[in-house]
Amino acid sequence: MKQELVNFSNTHIAFQSKSNKELRNSFMLFKAISYNWLVQAGPKMVALCFNIGLPIKGIIRKTVFHQFCGGENISECEGNIQLMHKYGVGTILDYSVEGEEKEEVFEETAKEIILTIEKAAGNVAIPFSVFKVTGVARLELLERVNSKKKLSEAEQEEFTKVKLRIHAICESAYKNNVRLFIDAEESWIQEAIDGLVTDMMLLFNKERAIVYNTIQFYRHDRLAFLENSIAHAAANSYFYGVKLVRGAYMEKERQRALEMSYLDPIQPDKKASDRDYNEGLKLCIQHLDHVAFCAGTHNEDSCIFLMELMCTYKIPSNDERVYFSQLFGMSDHLSYNLANGGYRVAKYLPYGPVKAVLPYLFRRAQENTSVKGQAGRELSLVQTELRRRKHA
Repeated sequence: MKQELVNFSNTHIAFQSKSNKELRNSFMLFKAISYNWLVQAGPKMVALCFNIGLPIKGIIRKTVFHQFCGGENISECEGNIQLMHKYGVGTILDYSVEGEEKEEVFEETAKEIILTIEKAAGNVAIPFSVFKVTGVARLELLERVNSKKKLSEAEQEEFTKVKLRIHAICESAYKNNVRLFIDAEESWIQEAIDGLVTDMMLLFNKERAIVYNTIQFYRHDRLAFLENSIAHAAANSYFYGVKLVRGAYMEKERQRALEMSYLDPIQPDKKASDRDYNEGLKLCIQHLDHVAFCAGTHNEDSCIFLMELMCTYKIPSNDERVYFSQLFGMSDHLSYNLANGGYRVAKYLPYGPVKAVLPYLFRRAQENTSVKGQAGRELSLVQTELRRRKHA
């Protein structure tokens, strides 16, 4: 399928799964998100409302939660899973509860992740599962491992439990033949995560890519890391799975590097990040004999670049080893038009109790204001489709 057949401005295809009411609600939400002061004040305002007992949960559920989440549990996500599948878009169930750092919570999270894997088993509508290592491990412990500090006996025992949880999750993915993304996180714990992921790939990626690492190209060292990772997989006879993203922690990374006086890990500018991202896509396509990858991107140019690469290297649009991915509630013009063009696409579908997924929701809102033109682009597309429907 040639790239030029995919028209990202086709709002009829982009919003075919949405009713007029849903589109109007999306328009109002993205309009609100476009006001930076409102997004910045939002977390404090919501926390205050919860603290003084105002019935805000219902409002959140009907607005920002409805836009960006699938439900409070797996069964509530079923309607969205089936609706997206109807239009050729897969689901990645993402248990998005954050912030708790207790052993019993880590155990419960690991069990929930395994439930998402079991839900995906043999289910063509759910091509991947996903988890974050900080969902099953304490941040401070990962920092100590990352910095190569000697762990106390108690910490060693704790880290053993972390490894057992990750092993159990990856083993479940292997046994159920479900591909599993392990999300990237902050640079000061990423090396520890990379080590854990490589161990799992060595165990479970001998026959095909089951375990996928994630690489954030806002970092200037990640293209070299990708090259080395692909070479390591070839040398050690396993399939390399990887999700390529630009990244989500840039402001935090810059601030920490400044405060702690170490070399800023961030690219000098967006152009450098875009260049390395596209080079990463090219590298994966060139090594497709032992690489499977997902382009996690809301960037139209990168989507076009990857389609052109697939055309150049004669890779069929529906090749199992190449996926595009976006977040639920965002960039439907990419997801649905790509799927309509015959490409493999899956959307992250976050779920969890409303109050527990608030940190995720606030990040999505902030992302729409900080990514240049994102909220404006969403608004414009929704407006265009509402206008089209009015005159249809």
